[in-house]
Amino acid sequence: ATIRRFVMSDLFRFNDVNFDVLTETYNMSFYLQYMSRWPESFTVVESPNGRIMGYMLGKAEGEGNLWHGHVSAVTVAPTYRRLGLARTLMDDLERTCIQVYNAYFVDLFVRVSNKLAIGMYEKFGYSTYRRVLEYYSGDDPEDALDMRKALPRDVHKQSVIPLDRPVRPEELEW
Repeated sequence: ATIRRFVMSDLFRFNDVNFDVLTETYNMSFYLQYMSRWPESFTVVESPNGRIMGYMLGKAEGEGNLWHGHVSAVTVAPTYRRLGLARTLMDDLERTCIQVYNAYFVDLFVRVSNKLAIGMYEKFGYSTYRRVLEYYSGDDPEDALDMRKALPRDVHKQSVIPLDRPVRPEELEW
């Protein structure tokens, strides 16, 4: 398997990955925005036969000591799970956040009910920074955990000191 930048034609090839119920699917312009603004953080893992096995949709945002990398989506097709591909994609984004963005931390949001993903992120060194009330809207709103991992620029790991109260989506900085 190889990791490479997402290219335009991949938009027509990654449905197998997006079929997972826990994977957020966005509109075409959303993916195009990431491709044009943060191409180094929008990557795919491709099998030797050319199938897309998974992808990372990442970006950089914030200002001052809140400058950070953000995981908008990381997902692996069901047939390729438990091979370490999510870690490969996360490690690649973290490397980009250190070498290209010089970020203080990487963060992501995950549904509180997605215990499997929470456990995986904890294994990758992420910890819960705060709970975001009703972050996921719809018929059955659900809270999210804002999980973070400090990067070398955050020498004293200030970015991962947990907040002592939950926040509402409108209180989020970015």
